[in-house]
Amino acid sequence: MRQATRTRAITLTAALLGAFALDANADVITDWNATAGRLVVESGLGTPPAVRVMAIVQTAVHDAVGDVTHGDSSALQPSVDAAVVAANRATLSKLIPSRQAAIESAYQAALASIAEGPAKLAGIAAGERVAAAVLRVHAGEGTASAVAYRPHTTAGAYVPTAVPAVPQWPQRKPWLMTSPAQFRPAPPPALSSDAWARNYNEVKALGAKVSASRSAEQTEIASFWEYSLPPIYYGVVRSVADAPGRDVMRNARLFALVAQAMDDAMIGVFDAKYHYNFWRPTTAIRNGDIDGHDATVRDPSWTPFIEVPMHPEYPSAHAILAGSVAEMLKADIGAGPTPVLTTQELRRRAGGGLSPPFSPLFGAATREAQFTCP
Repeated sequence: MRQATRTRAITLTAALLGAFALDANADVITDWNATAGRLVVESGLGTPPAVRVMAIVQTAVHDAVGDVTHGDSSALQPSVDAAVVAANRATLSKLIPSRQAAIESAYQAALASIAEGPAKLAGIAAGERVAAAVLRVHAGEGTASAVAYRPHTTAGAYVPTAVPAVPQWPQRKPWLMTSPAQFRPAPPPALSSDAWARNYNEVKALGAKVSASRSAEQTEIASFWEYSLPPIYYGVVRSVADAPGRDVMRNARLFALVAQAMDDAMIGVFDAKYHYNFWRPTTAIRNGDIDGHDATVRDPSWTPFIEVPMHPEYPSAHAILAGSVAEMLKADIGAGPTPVLTTQELRRRAGGGLSPPFSPLFGAATREAQFTCP
């Protein structure tokens, strides 16, 4: 009997680090991760919803691969590629219906490269079945519920009226954490502390729109990593997944673990952000005379280099996303050699579609980062 579909969170075990018997081409995993990331960017979703979509997609892909590769060896072996393609199509069609035409086009193109026959049909059926099971588990998360965030104010005082980013995220059920607050960090530095004054003045000097203190390299790094949609992180993951000697199950597992960790990171960070409700630098620096610290001098016209997002400052969502990806990659690589890690931006044009990647770093038509993990 074929192994039951697994819709629960994946547990990181020694199997992740070991060799796998299946020696298949893992390109279907990495190729469709790139395709799914592009479609999610084109859909116009913000970072937290986009991260959630990718977590559901990659979990369905992982479970589909497990379903077709752990079945009865005496029965028909479904096509792994067909299962992966079908799982992607089924989840993406449900989660980003605005891109249905593009999803269908990518699906049909992928199917055309798979040999016709019972194995292909069985793989499609398995991918669709597993995707439906994963979608059922995550259908009632409340992500579409009305935002009931209440701004902190006093009668007659102005507060920004834009809707804040995903204040309902702490009500979601995590994949791997026991609760959204499991890893909630300690509070931000007290306004009376030396740490607060040091952070304040560093951000004031380096983070200003026009800064004499910020180097050209720091400006380039800030511009690149300001982007936070999933493809910029999955590019790094593909640097590992594309290494020689890997197989489809190991890559399916890696991408699912990364996707679940990133989604949990978003749940955890927004739990902490709305718990502490700490002011953003624009507010703090323009009000430096009311924080009670003599070393924080007010700048009434200070503006940030990066556009201010609509959520509280502390802690950093970018840092938490990067940290979660790094930990999953270190667990996968283990004691083995770390490949050169690269990634590219993939931005959505205001009028729809994607801007081509670009790179003032290299003066070329692509914008990419190359780095080595310690």
